[in-house]
Amino acid sequence: MKDRWLPVAVVAGVLFAVNAIARFIVWLAAPKSDATQIVIGLAVFGVVGVVMIWAGFRWGRRYPMSRVAPDLFMVVVASCLLSVVIGPLAGGSLPFREGVGLFFGEVWRYVLYAAAGAVLGLLVLTTLGMDYRSQALKRYAELKQAKPRRVVRR
Repeated sequence: MKDRWLPVAVVAGVLFAVNAIARFIVWLAAPKSDATQIVIGLAVFGVVGVVMIWAGFRWGRRYPMSRVAPDLFMVVVASCLLSVVIGPLAGGSLPFREGVGLFFGEVWRYVLYAAAGAVLGLLVLTTLGMDYRSQALKRYAELKQAKPRRVVRR
């Protein structure tokens, strides 16, 4: 169990830490500047996407899709919940202070960027033929070609 869920927890923790640090920076450096807050927010979503591309690429190479998809889903859900519910506390705010509409807008944006990053990582991996299934089919083809033909005597 530890071998499967520890990487999921680590990636979710990294994504939460990036979000919390960005909120803390906004709280310290630019509490009144909307332009700076938008730039920092977009940078955070870019980092979330890049981390998810990396996770999808790395896990898709090592494990079958039946394992990768739930792992990536759990990373997205856990990091989103942590970033949206606990993250505002790092910036001196509360989750619902700006209203429910902004809260759910942030949830949808986070899920969109994270899921798009994971899918993009898996698509690049599959396109390059480096995913788990392609490698298994390649090994199977090499094994079948390596065996000599059996001669049948009648």
